[in-house]
Amino acid sequence: MMNERVMVSRKGEEGATVSVSGTASMGESIADSVRVPSPSSADIDGHQGQAAQRPLGSSVRKRSIGLRLLPWLAGALFLTLWQLRLFHQLFSLESYQLPVPSAIAASIRENAEMLFRYAMYSGTEMLGGFLLGSLLGALAAAGASFFPTSGRAAVAVMSALNAVPIVALAPIMNNWFGDGIWSRIAVVAVITMAAMAVSLFKGLTSIQPQYSDLMGGLAASRMQVFVKLRWPHALPSLFAGLKINMSTSIIGAIVGEFFIASQGLGYLLSDQIRLANMPLAWSCIVIAAALGIVLYEAVVLAEKRLTPWNRAHTDP
Repeated sequence: MMNERVMVSRKGEEGATVSVSGTASMGESIADSVRVPSPSSADIDGHQGQAAQRPLGSSVRKRSIGLRLLPWLAGALFLTLWQLRLFHQLFSLESYQLPVPSAIAASIRENAEMLFRYAMYSGTEMLGGFLLGSLLGALAAAGASFFPTSGRAAVAVMSALNAVPIVALAPIMNNWFGDGIWSRIAVVAVITMAAMAVSLFKGLTSIQPQYSDLMGGLAASRMQVFVKLRWPHALPSLFAGLKINMSTSIIGAIVGEFFIASQGLGYLLSDQIRLANMPLAWSCIVIAAALGIVLYEAVVLAEKRLTPWNRAHTDP
């Protein structure tokens, strides 16, 4: 029996077949003729794919970190060149015309209390006009969406408000509402209302026909179509309008304070330019820019929380 040709065939736990054959001893035959099951091509491809994904994922993370750091590095380089007076040499400027960043920072520290108080005043004008103008624009867009044909014409007429210069609008609002805070809120509301109306109306009316036909087939009323279909679909357009308005509202508030005001960053900026106190004037610009960036990022954060399905389009 030891010299007989032996053929052993069995199946392993994984289902792989192992064949054993031999003409001498059983041990030698097994040692010589055992064929170890080789990994399938799918296994090889899978391992190679995992090995390829690891460096690919690491490369993507490094690239993402690099993209996030790039604006900070560019900003640091810009401030360094400014501090080294490179721009003074390029444009033949003196220090009183363009103060260096260290002088502006020193002015902010020395006038922190006053700058904070004036920033809160301008921020109130900015937020008040932003909310009022965005609300009026949203209501106009919602009403126009129920009558798309005539509503489109009404929104087009409203968009003409964007063509009115702020420097022409501010004296008119001062004449209507006096020299108080409401005149600047009115200026910001007017310049933000049209942008919201145009953006949101486009989102409310850009529904794919099959969705409208489906709702019509279900005998949905106009209000049900608006609440369940048009409004969720238009949320990205709503936040697009809010981001545009947040950027323009700070301009409206600052420019409105140039004409008639006794407080605010715009009033302080124009006053300090007349006095040639440029470090404090530039401090107003820095604080206004920081205020606008913070409020803009607040809108972006709200958009990410309320429209997570749109995050892929909003993330850099």
